[in-house]
Amino acid sequence: MNRTAVLNVVGLTRGLIGEHTPRIRAFLDRGHSALIDPAFPAVTCTAQSNYLTGRPPSDHGIVANGWYNRELSEVHFWKQSNHVVTAPKIWDELKATRPGFTCAQLFWWYNMYSTADWSITPRPMYPADGRKFFDIYSWPYDIRPAIKKDLGEFPFAGFWGPAAGVQSPQGGPDCVTCWIAESAKWIEKRHHPTLSFVYLPHLDYNLQRLGPAHPDIPQDLRRIDTIVGDLLDFFTAAGVQVLILSEYGITSVDTPVHLNREFRKRGWLTVKEELGREVLDAGNSRVFAVADHQVAHIQVNDRSLMGDVQELLEATRGVADVWDFADKVHHGIAHPRAGDLIAIARENAWFTYYYWEDDARAPDFARCVDIHRKPGYDPVELFLDPKIPAAKLKIAWRLLQKKLGFRMLMDVIPLDATLVKGSHGCRPANPSDWPLVISSGKLPDGPLESTAIYEVIRKAVLG
Repeated sequence: MNRTAVLNVVGLTRGLIGEHTPRIRAFLDRGHSALIDPAFPAVTCTAQSNYLTGRPPSDHGIVANGWYNRELSEVHFWKQSNHVVTAPKIWDELKATRPGFTCAQLFWWYNMYSTADWSITPRPMYPADGRKFFDIYSWPYDIRPAIKKDLGEFPFAGFWGPAAGVQSPQGGPDCVTCWIAESAKWIEKRHHPTLSFVYLPHLDYNLQRLGPAHPDIPQDLRRIDTIVGDLLDFFTAAGVQVLILSEYGITSVDTPVHLNREFRKRGWLTVKEELGREVLDAGNSRVFAVADHQVAHIQVNDRSLMGDVQELLEATRGVADVWDFADKVHHGIAHPRAGDLIAIARENAWFTYYYWEDDARAPDFARCVDIHRKPGYDPVELFLDPKIPAAKLKIAWRLLQKKLGFRMLMDVIPLDATLVKGSHGCRPANPSDWPLVISSGKLPDGPLESTAIYEVIRKAVLG
């Protein structure tokens, strides 16, 4: 077996590799590369699950980063148990057939309770009094105290939210990606895995916040190139071959689409009042959308409305296509977790989860970084509300309240979806915006199906 490290450089595309990424470009020039026809949807959890199982969402069940649980009548986003991926992973096959094979899973998603030998993933602690403490989860458990002793606390605030990808009191713009890279070295030095999966998210933040054409993006490219170059040197010296790949490409957007507001106008969506705020009542809604970047899973609880809903979606500005059951079968996403209909945005558009009509009635969590309570993905969490005077002073005051033991709400996120300048999820028209895989060894001629990455990794390990 060939010891292998898979570096997942989120958001990397052929179009971004150039003068600002000399180390990645040199690795590409002396090796082999192939474009990846993006997973559908081209989002983190689906793409990673396609890569790790070699199967489409119709088999492994990961139809997006979140979905509607019909049994509980609740929307669930960013769950972490590996058991929700209902197909064997590549390390399961290799463990079963190659004695001595081991695997480290570092910050790829669905990383709790997997059969990987070593794993680390973000995981806050939630005491009963309502507080929240940033932390990590590891397996085995003894990794957590040992690695934090050596590397310091995981800079969680830099993993997602307004502090991600920017200079902040929590650290530099690339603090999280640097920490994860160092964790990969830490695991390698102590355990020497046969196969390591390493998640490097730095490009993801400003490509969404600013858009790929922004003049500050070259700084981010240089930062990720330095991190990747350092890992290439480290793993090469350790006798470990490297694969570089990405999950999706991010393209410029200028059109947020509020499907739930459209459904509400027609009386199809139900909200309930809680303490003067409006909360989506999914179980009592006739129709609602679970929005995830440029894809929305449409739940049609009243089946008599199917034709009307499809007609509305097809007429909505920013919607490129609407898939029914036959389309879902054709595209490998006909799974019970998928919506009854699936809406795909135009490349310059994306779907919000917003359902309120008056910002004063928005739920309290809307103005917070709250990835689990929101019934959809919210990239506006990358911003501080520009309408708040001295927003950083407000954050400092909130943190002081928290430290003193008071209940507080970190309500600093705006409700202006036009702030977002980059998104992903659909299949970009230009292949230079597709994800890619780079290897020192020979690759099949591309573009490769996203499920084919399983075999690319398998062959790299087995030689």
